[in-house]
This record gives sequence, structure tokens and C-alpha cells, in this order.
Amino acid sequence: MRVRHATKAGRGVAAAAMAAGLILGLAGCGGEAQQPQQDKPKATTAAPRDTASGNTQPQSEEPAEPIAVLKGQDGFELAVTAAERDAGGFLTVKGSLKNTSEKGRAIPAGTRGDETEVLKHGNSLGGATLVDTQGKKRYYVLRDTDGRPLTTTGLDILGAGESAAVFMQFPAPPPGTTEVSLQLPTFDPATIKLS
Repeated sequence: MRVRHATKAGRGVAAAAMAAGLILGLAGCGGEAQQPQQDKPKATTAAPRDTASGNTQPQSEEPAEPIAVLKGQDGFELAVTAAERDAGGFLTVKGSLKNTSEKGRAIPAGTRGDETEVLKHGNSLGGATLVDTQGKKRYYVLRDTDGRPLTTTGLDILGAGESAAVFMQFPAPPPGTTEVSLQLPTFDPATIKLS
């Protein structure tokens, strides 16, 4: 009989210990909510929001002045704001694709080019090329090991006056090359200076 009572008592102690552990664990999870607001690090990635209206306020940085503007069909414009080399031997072109027309339009399908590997991955700017007239070379948008272009993807429809931030990554031309022609299907080419 003593063994049975000892087993029941042992189970009760174990259950009480588990309950206490759970309570302490749950209390520890809620401890962050009690910290004063000034102790938390401030977020630096999002623009401040006007909580009453839900509108984002403009960021303190002004948009970069375009170094080139490519005019496309149906009122699309690609404003190139940067063409930067990096230490890894790549050249990244950044800019903004804007629908300047008065109605929403689909991004032209031709911008993704006609390579089978790129076509499998949906709408993109995968058809873009850089032409180095001095070195007599053409550079294509880089692809990852699955054939996805290293450029903005998932482009669909832009409403009237809307724009989308875009990028394209290429192999970097030699250091002596300071200008290249950026070509994107369905857009007029433009010369850009490299930084």
C-alpha cells in the first residue's frame, strides 16, 4: 500500500513541477511587453506612418536624379538612377519603371526577352543587355543556377502614374569602360555612365 501512495504522491509532485514550469515559461514570454518603449531599438527600414489616415510620409532622402531615361511603348518609362560596380565583378543598374499613361497597363512581355530559361520564371527585365561599343561586347542580365534572371521579377500591371523600383545585374565591363548603352526590349536604348 505504501508503494501505491508513494507513486501517486510522486505523480502529483511531477504534475505540480510541470505546471509551475509552464507558468514560468508563459510569464517569460510576456515579459517583453512590459518593457518601456524607449528601451526597444528603433526600426530604420520603414517610412513613418500617419496612424490616423494610414498614409506613409515621404522619406527624408530625395530620389536620385536619373542618369538616363528609356522611353518604351504604351507610355512606359525606365528612369535609371544608378549604375554601380561592386568588388565582386558585377554591375548593378537601379531605377524606376513608370507608367506615364492615363490608364493601367501590363508591363510589356517582351521586356523579359526570349530565352527559354528566363521565360520559365515569369515577367521580369531579363531581356536587358548592356552594349560596350568601345570593347565591342554585349553583356546579358546574369542568371542564377536555376536560370532565374538577377533582375526585378513578378512585374505585372502598373496603374496610371504608378512606378516600381527595379534593378538589373550584369557582369561588369572592364574598368576602362565608362559608358555603355542600356537596351531593353520594347524600349529605346540609352547611354549610361558607370560609377
